Amino acid sequence: MKRVEAVVSKDKLSAVVEALQKIGVGGITIFDAKGWGRASKMTRDSKKSPTSYEKFNVKSYVLTVVDDSIVDKVVSAILDTASTGSVGDGKIFIDNIDTAVDIGSGQKGVLAI
Repeated sequence: MKRVEAVVSKDKLSAVVEALQKIGVGGITIFDAKGWGRASKMTRDSKKSPTSYEKFNVKSYVLTVVDDSIVDKVVSAILDTASTGSVGDGKIFIDNIDTAVDIGSGQKGVLAI
């Protein structure tokens, strides 16, 4: 199993969710996120000290755990819907998951996702 985490623009979230549903992803968790990276433009906050800089990009954070067999489809679906070809489109992170347990049913492994 793989955990796929994607940081995407808020305006692309609906398209990403729809694309993941179409390829059969069983569930996702979404967070509102703020952060900075290479695409960040630091701006001075005049309400604070003259040397204080504060700026965060507002993004959506999408998390899912999927069977290894569809991880490439998941990545492609996210890239196809979230990418504009510009710096700041986001990132995708993929981790191995040793096991998963469904709290309600007690099922383990792929059956839990």
